[in-house]
Amino acid sequence: MKSVGAVPGYRSMMRGVAVVALFALASCALLPQRHEPSSAPTVTVATGGKWRSGWTVARPDSLAADFTQLQPNLPGQVGMAIMPVGGGRMTVFGDWTTGIAWSTIKVPLAIAALRHDPEGAMGDAEAAITVSDNGAAAALWQSLGNGLEAAQAVQDVLDEAGDLSTGVAGPRTRLDYNSFGETVWTLTEQVRFASKLPCLAQTDTVTRLMGEITPEQGWGLGTISGAEFKGGWGPDDETGDYLVRQFGLVPTNSGQVAIALAAQADSGTYDDATVLLNRLARLLDRHLDELRGGKCPH
Repeated sequence: MKSVGAVPGYRSMMRGVAVVALFALASCALLPQRHEPSSAPTVTVATGGKWRSGWTVARPDSLAADFTQLQPNLPGQVGMAIMPVGGGRMTVFGDWTTGIAWSTIKVPLAIAALRHDPEGAMGDAEAAITVSDNGAAAALWQSLGNGLEAAQAVQDVLDEAGDLSTGVAGPRTRLDYNSFGETVWTLTEQVRFASKLPCLAQTDTVTRLMGEITPEQGWGLGTISGAEFKGGWGPDDETGDYLVRQFGLVPTNSGQVAIALAAQADSGTYDDATVLLNRLARLLDRHLDELRGGKCPH
């Protein structure tokens, strides 16, 4: 079962040894819980720091100016976080801050499964990443053992994306042990994970697959040449409004930049949310030369 656009999805429930149940749902991942987007000012924080309301704004001037001009004209809430690969200063824009991971959680899941069984998991990893196939993701989860074993394997991948330069870990995403697709992944935690992704062991295959996303899911970061990315989307269980999000790696003259994007359109539709991400991506593309990229430490 492929997940392309607003099509049936699945939920993975862990009871005892965690039997994965499949059911129809218009999303690319699992059953959502209600998580209201919170409002916070645009801020810049350092690696390992905590994002707190009221911090001083510090952004690249021209990108910041264009975003400030664009945001009031966007029909919805958006968030955008930027960080050099390998760590460094994190720049955060917008008023969307946190929500359900949806299919973006398939990236650490695929990494965990490929580490466990590189040959056996390859087909499902390819389908889970490139076309966001929910059945393939469920198979990857089951390949990691019982529910607790699978959850710990994926959690280990998330936990590796700490502060590699000082050994002091930043804020952590905690995997939802009841349903992994319901994991809440903040914008800042997701971009921090992306900034460390190419530096982690045995992630080359997954990052390569993130560069082979099906054209039907090529909105947002997919419109930027050379981007490696993964999207996720799904409706709120009460309002039905869609959250659409993406994260990935974008090449610049100074190295790769990690980007995390999210949008919820005022209309509540999937299509309108992807249009918002396209507008953010066009803004980024115009200012790529300003962004400081990075490389993995040797």
